Amino acid sequence: MQRKESLSLEDIKKYNRIFWKCIAGFIIFLILVLSATGLGLFGELPSFRDLENPKSNLASSILSEDKVELGNYYVQNRSNIRFKDISPNVINALVATEDVRFLDHSGIDFKRTFTIIFYNLIGKKQGASTITQQLALNLFSDKARERSVIKRIPQKLKELIVAVKLERNYTKEEIITMYLNTVDFGNNSFGIKAAARTYFNTTPAKLNPAQAATLVGILKGTTLYSPTRNPERALGRRNLIMQKMVDEGFLEQPKADELKAQDLNLELNRTSHSEGLATYFRAVLKKDIQETFEKMSIRKADGSSYDLDRDGLRIYTTINSKMQRYAEEAQKEYMKTLQQQFNAHWKGRDPFKGNENLIIQGMKRSDRYKMLKEEGLSDEEIKDNFNTPTSMEIFSWRGNIDTMMRPIDSIKYYKMILRNSMMAMDPKSGEIKAWVGGISFEHFKYDQVKMGTRQVGSTAKPFTYAVGIDNGLSPCYQVNNVPFTVTGYGEPWTPRGHGSIPGYITLRKALANSQNFITAWVMQQVGPTAVAALAKRMGITTDVPPYPSIALGSFEASVYDMTGAYSAFVNHGVWTEPTYLLRVEDKNGNVLYDRKPKVVQALNEQTAYVMTYMLKGVVEEGTGVRLRYRYGLSNPIGGKTGTTNDNSDGWFMAVTPQLVAGVWTGCEDRAIHFRSTNLGEGANTALPVFALFIKKVYADTSLGIRKGDFEAPAGGSSITLDCSQYQGSDTGTSTKGNKEDLDQRLGF
Repeated sequence: MQRKESLSLEDIKKYNRIFWKCIAGFIIFLILVLSATGLGLFGELPSFRDLENPKSNLASSILSEDKVELGNYYVQNRSNIRFKDISPNVINALVATEDVRFLDHSGIDFKRTFTIIFYNLIGKKQGASTITQQLALNLFSDKARERSVIKRIPQKLKELIVAVKLERNYTKEEIITMYLNTVDFGNNSFGIKAAARTYFNTTPAKLNPAQAATLVGILKGTTLYSPTRNPERALGRRNLIMQKMVDEGFLEQPKADELKAQDLNLELNRTSHSEGLATYFRAVLKKDIQETFEKMSIRKADGSSYDLDRDGLRIYTTINSKMQRYAEEAQKEYMKTLQQQFNAHWKGRDPFKGNENLIIQGMKRSDRYKMLKEEGLSDEEIKDNFNTPTSMEIFSWRGNIDTMMRPIDSIKYYKMILRNSMMAMDPKSGEIKAWVGGISFEHFKYDQVKMGTRQVGSTAKPFTYAVGIDNGLSPCYQVNNVPFTVTGYGEPWTPRGHGSIPGYITLRKALANSQNFITAWVMQQVGPTAVAALAKRMGITTDVPPYPSIALGSFEASVYDMTGAYSAFVNHGVWTEPTYLLRVEDKNGNVLYDRKPKVVQALNEQTAYVMTYMLKGVVEEGTGVRLRYRYGLSNPIGGKTGTTNDNSDGWFMAVTPQLVAGVWTGCEDRAIHFRSTNLGEGANTALPVFALFIKKVYADTSLGIRKGDFEAPAGGSSITLDCSQYQGSDTGTSTKGNKEDLDQRLGF
C-alpha cells in the first residue's frame, strides 16, 4: 500500500486562495444581489413614506353613543390596536414561539439563520424568519410566502431589506404591535383585536396566558391549528407554547401545568355582516356615508375615494347599544308569538287562493329563477326545477332549519312570514337610539325602517287633528258621531265607520278611539291642503296628495319619517331631523364629516302640547289601552294605533317625554294578512313590541329614561284641557265657552 503524499505548502496556499476567493465572490455576489434588490431590479420596494403608511386592509368600525362597537365594514376583519392595550401574555407567547432574540437583533437574526441552515441540512426543517421579516412579508408582499424556490429567493431578499428598514424606522414595540395587527388568525379575524373578540369575546388586554398561547398557536396554520376546526391540535399547540413560555422565563411551571389541564374554553363571537347588533342599520349607514362622501366630494389627499371596507374609518353613531339590544329582544319575543297566531289563524285554509300571481311574481324575482334563466333553461324546465325538492336552509323563529323543500313551496313559506320594523329616537335632539329594520338580515335584507314604505292608516289622523287644534278647535269640542261626507275637494268622500261610538263625543275621545266619521268632519273644516302641508313640514318625505282620504292614512310613509313626525308633538312643535350619524374620522382621528340635523318649527307650541294630551287619551281610554291593562304601563304615554284596509299593515306610534317610537308589522305582500281586525289591528300586531321594549328601557336605570309627564309650554298651556270645566259639555263646547262661538270663529 502506497503512502499518500502530503500537500505541499504551495498547494495549501493555492487552495486557501481559491477558498477565500469563493467566499469573497459569494459576498460580492450577495452584495450585488442585495444592491440590485434595493434598487428595485427584482420588484419595487416600499419607500420611506410607505413605511410610515403601510398598506393593509383596515376594517372601519361603527361605534354606538355608549362607545360599544356595533360592527365593522371590512374585506378583512382587521382593526388596529396600540401596544399598551395588548396583554404581556400575548407578547411573551409570540416572542417565545417565533423569535426569542427579537429584542436583540436588528431585523435579521444571523445567528439563528446559520443555526437553521444546519438544522435543515440534517433534515430538521425550521423557519428562519424573524418577527420583523414576517411583518415585512405581511405588509408589503401582495402574495403569501412563495412555494417556488426561484420565486422565493427574490421575495426573501426584499423581506430582508424591508425588515432592516422597519427596524431603523420603528421601535420594537411598534414592530410587534404592527405584526399583531396584521396577522391572520382564521375565522375571518385579522389582527389580535378581532381574534380576541372572535375566539374569547374579550379584548387583547384581558387575554390570559392560555388564551394568548391559543391565538399565537393559530399563526403556525390557520386551518391546521384552528380552535374551531381542529380543537385537539390547537390544544396541543397551546400547551407547547406555554411550555416555551416557561423555558424562556415568561411563565411559572406550576401556573403552566394548571392552565394545561384546562380546555380551550372558547367563547365564540364570530363576526359577520349578517350577525350582531343593528345589522339593518349598519347596511343603511354604509350606503348613506358612501353617498354623502360622493355628494360632498370628501376624498383622500391623493384624490381617491375612501373605501369603508379597507381604510379603517371610525364611524360615530347615535345608536345606544342597550336600547338597540332591548328593541331586538322585544321584536324577537313578540313576533315569535304573533307568527304562531298567524299560522294558527290560517291553518286549513289557502291564503293564496285568488292570489296565485304572488307566487309567480315571487318565483320570477328570486335569485334561483334569474340564475336558471341565465343558464338558458326554458320556462317549462324552470317550472320543473321549482317543483323538485332540494336541500335548503330556511328561516324560523326557532333558528335556521336545514330541510328538503320544493323551491316553489319555500316561496309560499316566506310569503307567510310576518315582517316587523321599529325605530326609537330622542324627540329633542333627533338622535336615533334604536333601529330594527327587519326580523332577520341574513334572510331578509330589505330595510323597513327607512328604505321601505307602507300605508300608514290611522297613524295619520293626528296630522288632521293638529291642523284643527291650530285653527281653534278644542280637544273638548263635541261632534255627533254619524256618517260624514267631505265635499268641495274633488269627488265627495265618505269613510267607512268601524266600531263607531254613537252620539256626541269629544275630539279627544274620537282620536283615542280612532273614529273615522269625526276625523272626516275635522278634515272638512281644515281642508286636505293644510293637512298635507303639515305632514310635509313634520318630515314626511313621500308623496302626500291633498285629498280628503289622507286623513285616514291613504298615503305611504316609512317608519323613519313617521317617528320623526311624531317627535314634533313632544318637542314643542319643533321637528328635528332624525339623525343617526354623528361624525366620521379617518384612521388617524381626523374628522372627515360631521352631521348637523335640520330643525323646523312645524306647528304651534300650544298645539303640540294639546296633541300630546290627545295622544295620551289613546292609551288612557282608546285603542292603545292594552299598554295599561296588559303591560302595566301606568305612566304618561301617548300613542296612536294604525290598521290599513284588510289588516295588511299594523302600526303603533308611541310618544313619551324622552323617547318617541314607531313600530310596523305586516307581510311582504299586502294581499297576505290576518282575516280579522281583532288579530290584525295595530294594537295586536305592533303595540306589544313597543310595550316590551319600553319596559326593558324603564327597568334599566342607567339609561336615565324617566316616567314623568310631558313638558308644558313656557308660561303654561293657554288651552283648557279639562273638559269638565265647560258648561253644557254634553252638547258640545268650545274653548270660548259654547259651540256657537266656535262655529262662528271657524266660519262653519
